[in-house]
Amino acid sequence: MKSVAVLHASQLVTLAGPKHPRTGAEMSDLAIIRDGGMLIRDGKIDIVGPSDEIEKKAGDAQMIDAGGRVVLPGFVDAHTHLVFAGSRLDDFERRARGETYEQIAAAGGGIWSTVEKTRAASDVDLLAQAKKHAQWFLKCGTTTVEAKSGYGLTVEDELKILRTIQRLNKETHLECVPTFLGAHAIPPQDRQSPERYVDLVINEMLPRVAQEKLEEFCKIFCERGYFDIEQSRKILTAAKQLGLKLRMHVDQLTNSGGAKLAAELGVVTADHLEKTDGPGIAALRAAKVQPVLLPGSVYALGSTSYPRAREMIEAGLAVVLATDFNPGSSPTPSMPMVLSLACTQMKMLPAEAVTASTINAAYSLDRGDRIGSLETGKLANFTIFDCDDYRELAYWFGFSQAHAVYVHGERVDLAR
Repeated sequence: MKSVAVLHASQLVTLAGPKHPRTGAEMSDLAIIRDGGMLIRDGKIDIVGPSDEIEKKAGDAQMIDAGGRVVLPGFVDAHTHLVFAGSRLDDFERRARGETYEQIAAAGGGIWSTVEKTRAASDVDLLAQAKKHAQWFLKCGTTTVEAKSGYGLTVEDELKILRTIQRLNKETHLECVPTFLGAHAIPPQDRQSPERYVDLVINEMLPRVAQEKLEEFCKIFCERGYFDIEQSRKILTAAKQLGLKLRMHVDQLTNSGGAKLAAELGVVTADHLEKTDGPGIAALRAAKVQPVLLPGSVYALGSTSYPRAREMIEAGLAVVLATDFNPGSSPTPSMPMVLSLACTQMKMLPAEAVTASTINAAYSLDRGDRIGSLETGKLANFTIFDCDDYRELAYWFGFSQAHAVYVHGERVDLAR
């Protein structure tokens, strides 16, 4: 691969710094180089510095003139449900009429309606829709996502989704980090005896997905009406014994003690946390669990119960921001929109929001040594945004400011 030199970024937002997830004041240090540039060789960053220094060392490298625009590491979206069939337009309209998440689910909408559509979709159709979603992420400046199963809820349908994620990694520029979420909801036929489904997840689903090496993480929806504390503990303990890393979806609708269980089990992330209180935050801090906050889902559900981001940052937690892209409660692939919500609704500083959606997110996916910042030796995954100050990414909202997206130093075709 030819060498590439990126020159004349108004702000080269490197996020160079400590080799760990950033906390406290570290979250506001973006290590910006003005009129910055990079030299890229074989898809990795070789040198970072002022443009005049990079130009002197560029030799016969292909020149990319950023033209006074912001250059940022590709966003890392640490919580998505990228693979599904259909949409949930009926749910959307019912919420507009005033129905709640729980009411819609009880009436046959919600997660179960997407499960039915995803089960019915052919492998070809499911992959085609997933590729469309992947392109949406890239157009918003995201180059890595965590992608879950969870819309199959049978052994074969969960495998179908995970294999689709595997194909996305081979056939698109978007890197997908696979997570098994067989414990997303209890199928209607098992709601009178949920332990039967818990046993299916533990004894049949987990061994199969582990055997085929289709996932890196196991996750569970720990919430009233889904999986309780003891069921969650059983499933995650079984997953850990199979060598899987753990994530949890907790305290979204109620404060059910999910954050405390996440701390007890030492999971990598606890996601949502809209209802997590002070003791829950303290437990996460003591266990060094990273909180993944999803303001897009709060917004899309018409709620005002945003996570206590400021309290979490002040407690020393390495906060992560993500889209929660899914057809029901957060139908957006736009990390810039999430940054806007983080600043306006959770009072995070723009710099903190950038850190939470790049380097902290990378560490939450066990990729902090490869992506999330623009430093020597890391993959050249970056976006050139059509603005001259990184704060504009959260300030202007509702459209993509991505001018060009690069993965492994190669420009992605965003026109498709």
